Amino acid sequence: MKKSKNKLYVADNLDIMRGMNSETVDLIYLDPPFNSKRIYAAPIGSPAEKKAAAKGKVASFDDIWTWNDDVDIRLESFLDSHADLFVYIQSVGKIHGLPMKAYLTFMAQRIIEMHRILKSTGSLYLHCDPTANSYLRILLDYVFGKNNFRNEIVWRIGWVSGYKTQKKGWVRNHDTILYYLKSKEAASLFNKEYIPYPEDYVRRDGKKPTGRGIPMEDTWNCNSSDILDSIAIKSFSTEKTGYPTQKPLLLMERIIKASSSEGDMVMDPFCGCATTCVAAQNLHRNWIGIDVSEVAVDLVTDRLSREQDGQLLLFTDFVPLKTPPARTDQPKLTWNKKRIREHLYGKQKGYCNGCNKHFEIIHLEIDHIFPESRGGAWVLENLQLLCGNCNRIKGDRPMEYLQATIKARGERIQFF
Repeated sequence: MKKSKNKLYVADNLDIMRGMNSETVDLIYLDPPFNSKRIYAAPIGSPAEKKAAAKGKVASFDDIWTWNDDVDIRLESFLDSHADLFVYIQSVGKIHGLPMKAYLTFMAQRIIEMHRILKSTGSLYLHCDPTANSYLRILLDYVFGKNNFRNEIVWRIGWVSGYKTQKKGWVRNHDTILYYLKSKEAASLFNKEYIPYPEDYVRRDGKKPTGRGIPMEDTWNCNSSDILDSIAIKSFSTEKTGYPTQKPLLLMERIIKASSSEGDMVMDPFCGCATTCVAAQNLHRNWIGIDVSEVAVDLVTDRLSREQDGQLLLFTDFVPLKTPPARTDQPKLTWNKKRIREHLYGKQKGYCNGCNKHFEIIHLEIDHIFPESRGGAWVLENLQLLCGNCNRIKGDRPMEYLQATIKARGERIQFF
């Protein structure tokens, strides 16, 4: 049987992307947390809530961000390779506060990896709201290059009702989708969409129009009876899963058709109820979904299974995984451990990369900065020497954990 290219990872998307080969994805759509300071939960009785309850879990996520030592160390890791980005996030923290600083640190790590795994002809669409869209756009300008920005798409969410009508001032009723290219090569691959002319449409000169229709603009309507480009999930729709922040299938299909071709690889690193995966499958694209919740696996199976001749045909054309892939696009390190140890000992000048104490070479151990179990590769750039104590503390966790532990221990000693 042919091995499926479709994969759904239940894990932290940073770990998964670190293990992916460079330039292997044609299109990335992401609908990340917005830093909205809210807790989202699926309604009781909805498909998402039932799937989660069956696993003893809850279909929800906290979009609340706090600053701590771990995040501080993650931001400091940008100093060597992305100094300008470090300064930018620090500046935003002074303007907008520590939660936004933590959020941008989280997003920056992931957007850097997304840029790496996108093909030179690839595109990225980032879905956000006014809470952070201005800050995310500058972050994307830094990573992708400001000249590779193409559009700020405004998506009208729906009819204004309920508590929104009580707001003083203008009622917000849209999200923003930031559209970037990996390089100028991708511009020629855009599939322009046209809206058919209404039957009663005439030109200013009174003649019937010719051509393919009205070119699609960068303002998209969610729900309007008199607008042809309406995209929405109707209140009675079977498409509804109850998953927090679910987006319409038509929205995903529009993006996928515009910026990919059949057989291309589409990825959603925050796939939630797997709408992007479903749309990609329906449009004959390959896909990769990533989410921290196991509910995504059940939902993509249910949404793509179908009945035929009175029998349920279970959708199985994907592989559910929890372990990050291992990169195969980097030169394999053929050195023996003695040579690796000697090289790193000279590079670190005999100091442990954790506690920063000097040791003889026999007391230092080889360690992966990013663990192999979390997408880290066996390459010199990802190897370091730690003393035995630091290596035991770090275990199979990222370097930030060890650094935060050492920092906390130092502060405790100073206190006493």
